[in-house]
Amino acid sequence: MTEIVAGRYEIERPLGHGAMAVVDLARDRELGRLVALKRLAENLARDADLRERFLREGRLAARLNHPNIVRVFDVGEADGRPYIAMEHVDGETVADLIARRGTVPAREASALGVQAARALAAAHAAGLVHRDVKPHNLLLRRDGVLKLGDFGIAVGLEGTRLTLAGTVLGTAAYLAPEQARAEEVTGAADVYALGLVLVELLTGHPNRNARVNGALGPTIKRCLEKDPRLRPSAAEVERELEGDTAVAPTAILPPKRRRRTPLVLAGVAAVTVAAGIAAELASSDGSPPPPPPRRPATITPLQQAPTAQQQAQDIAVWLLRYSR
Repeated sequence: MTEIVAGRYEIERPLGHGAMAVVDLARDRELGRLVALKRLAENLARDADLRERFLREGRLAARLNHPNIVRVFDVGEADGRPYIAMEHVDGETVADLIARRGTVPAREASALGVQAARALAAAHAAGLVHRDVKPHNLLLRRDGVLKLGDFGIAVGLEGTRLTLAGTVLGTAAYLAPEQARAEEVTGAADVYALGLVLVELLTGHPNRNARVNGALGPTIKRCLEKDPRLRPSAAEVERELEGDTAVAPTAILPPKRRRRTPLVLAGVAAVTVAAGIAAELASSDGSPPPPPPRRPATITPLQQAPTAQQQAQDIAVWLLRYSR
């Protein structure tokens, strides 16, 4: 039997799922178009705070209307579960692209970076900081148009937020130093993450110490400055990268076997990669990039703190300790 949500969204097939939400491809019966329907996981729908955070994501994203940002069409609740109906991007994520190809040429990385920077510039101009810029949240349409999605942990620059002060949110591999320390986060943190995405496109890994060939090196190095005040704005990154490419990205071909990328949502940062390391980027002399630095042989596991704020602070200290 076909599932109908809110009397209008006819579920066709799953697109992805995570710990907090599921996303299905659905047909909007009223407007006759396909949408990506994101719903809070059934077992979490009774949590008032999570429901509010989920709906807040939809409201924040709905404020944005930009060709490089996934559009939100509708936000509501049905059968006790909140949902967000948004633009369906037919293609793959940048994470899929990297997994499929390993690396991309500098010119193509620049073209993708320009689009991501445009999306961030629009979000920042609207007063929003994304806080979770990474390849999984950059969706690449078949014609080469890139879309920034998943505003699940975005925050208003005016300071409106639901998370506790001192809480670390984001994905550890792409955290700016100030974000890992649970300090105030501005648009500069998004620029830092974008710098790491560019490194990953060029080298296959978001390694802050990677050496990058060609003209992209200086821009990436500025994006990865320790001090957020020294980083360029997203609009400045866009202008700099536009100087490195004169063509739009080429249309992509779907992989023969597309792996389903899980939907990564808001949460305390994973402790898989230490954050806060300064970038040491330089133009390569032709030698291959060095391997990522070895992790410490022995890592003391984190203990559960009595409060969420203390746990966040402990995580930040842990990340900085093992980044050395």
